[in-house]
Amino acid sequence: MSLIKEPKGVDFIIQSPPLTDQERKEISDFIASRKSKNNNAKRTAKEKITVKK
Repeated sequence: MSLIKEPKGVDFIIQSPPLTDQERKEISDFIASRKSKNNNAKRTAKEKITVKK
């Protein structure tokens, strides 16, 4: 993967509008659900390994 360089004389400025409280909550809930699913998957994988022994 390589870096994309800005052409000479051109500045890329990216500004996103601020998040609303509802959007912030939705993002937080999504992240929390992904983390819990990931932890559950790791936990079941470890349990399967210990059961086989």
